[in-house]
Amino acid sequence: MTGCNHFHKQERIVSHDEWIDQYLELASNSKLRQETFSTPSGRDVSHLYSHRDIEDVDPELHLGVPGTFPFTRGVYPNMYRSRLWTMRQYAGFSTATESNKRYKFLLSRGQTGLSVAFDLPTQIGYDSDDTLSHGEVGKVGVAIDTLADMERLLDGIPLGEVSTSMTINSTASILLSMYLVVAEKQGVSWNQVRGTIQNDLLKEYIARGTYAFPPEPSMRLITDIFAFCSKEVPKWNTISISGYHIREAGSTASQELAFTFANAKEYVRRAMQAGMDVDVFAPQLSFFFNAHNNLIEEVAKFRAARRLWAEIMRDEFSARDPKSMQLRFHTQTAGSTLTAQQPENNVVRVAIQALAAVCGGTQSLHTNSFDEALALPTERSVRIALRTQQMIAYESGVADIVDPFAGSYVVERWTREIYDRVREYLKKIDDLGGALAAIHQGFQQKEIQEAAYRWQRDMETGKYKVVGVNAFAEAEEKADVPITLIDPSIEREQVEHLAQVKAGRNADEVERYLKTLKETAEGEGNLMPAILDSVRAYASIGEIQGTLRSVFGEYREISTL
Repeated sequence: MTGCNHFHKQERIVSHDEWIDQYLELASNSKLRQETFSTPSGRDVSHLYSHRDIEDVDPELHLGVPGTFPFTRGVYPNMYRSRLWTMRQYAGFSTATESNKRYKFLLSRGQTGLSVAFDLPTQIGYDSDDTLSHGEVGKVGVAIDTLADMERLLDGIPLGEVSTSMTINSTASILLSMYLVVAEKQGVSWNQVRGTIQNDLLKEYIARGTYAFPPEPSMRLITDIFAFCSKEVPKWNTISISGYHIREAGSTASQELAFTFANAKEYVRRAMQAGMDVDVFAPQLSFFFNAHNNLIEEVAKFRAARRLWAEIMRDEFSARDPKSMQLRFHTQTAGSTLTAQQPENNVVRVAIQALAAVCGGTQSLHTNSFDEALALPTERSVRIALRTQQMIAYESGVADIVDPFAGSYVVERWTREIYDRVREYLKKIDDLGGALAAIHQGFQQKEIQEAAYRWQRDMETGKYKVVGVNAFAEAEEKADVPITLIDPSIEREQVEHLAQVKAGRNADEVERYLKTLKETAEGEGNLMPAILDSVRAYASIGEIQGTLRSVFGEYREISTL
């Protein structure tokens, strides 16, 4: 009874304002786990968030409702209540035949879209028999030399029914052409073909490095694809403007958005300068973002991104079609957070990151496999990664509610903070002359390098804990995880296959089409028709890229040291 009497003698309920005024100081003086709290992006984390933190957030002006400007709460009114996000698993390794088997395996397990990874020679435009390709053929993705490889890669896959994303940049025009010709051979009309090419060269100069040509001819190739697809392949997303690799290089969440949108603005300006109507090509623009471990910050990032893009398109480019203002994006969980130590822990990391992407309103999602810090994923690990998405979709309940974190004091505060920080960055870049001018000055590169250094320093000093690495590590630990090994004979087989294709094609026809391609590159015409003709004749990716390189030259990296 004593306990009950004590309960009845409790003081009145303390109001929120009183708690903030009187109790917060007392709580702050208590012993804490650490002196300060912040996210890995460097965002200070307050003790508590309340209505005072969102006094400058206007629900109608800044949030709106799903499916309407500024799209903060989602680009579609019903979001996943109508249709779940596209579940993609990024895959490609060894030969086209082996990758084709993996795609069919994934589709049979419930994947709803393909996502193709290419090997390094394919990404930068060298054939498998080039001396520069030695040791890299089929290693980090599938080797594609000619149309014959693309035909094997997509054998038995109905291109009129499956949406395909291809992570390809400097050779995007060539790989897209191959894909379209395979669709032709299947009897599929180009206006039925759906998918995305990354085709984002500016971020290659900033963060990733698989560039080939200098920026100006690269921009020409990008806008040529915009113009061609707007007329010929209307359902194809002509670019996936990527913050993913910017974040993988070490940027903060705000830098990821800022540098991505600065690049996007450059692409839109160039397309409009080429005479294209913004409301014709803008609906085909898509984005590609990273999902990191801090769930709340990532949800806020995605929400802020939608508002930012809607305002940029309306206010800076006078877009009038709501589809031009809708930020549609694919998300991939963060490869840079995967650890070789205690690799099974990565299953949990990926689940948290995927949950953030879904709660943030992504349209498409790839979940990394837990063994990717060790090697290319096995079928078992890929299945677990795909099942992670399916459990979020069908068991967690978050897909049943549009914008489930809306109204949270901390989510709304951080959404506003990220919005404001990105706006500051965009102004700096505009003052430098835009994304391309800022790249030439090394601005984005330097900012990312400094952010990456801060994170590494804070991780090494123990400020940020990484389970299994600098916290809860186990001595003399050896991962007992089966990994995928690429047979060294794959390179020889690929080179032999390329030789057979070259021997069996019409060499005069190839030479004629490559000559036309060179003449087009030296002039001002759209390059896509000439690339398509070269692909149909089974010209190799190295021959086509080499022809363009002879006109455009090669890019040399700018040092920021």
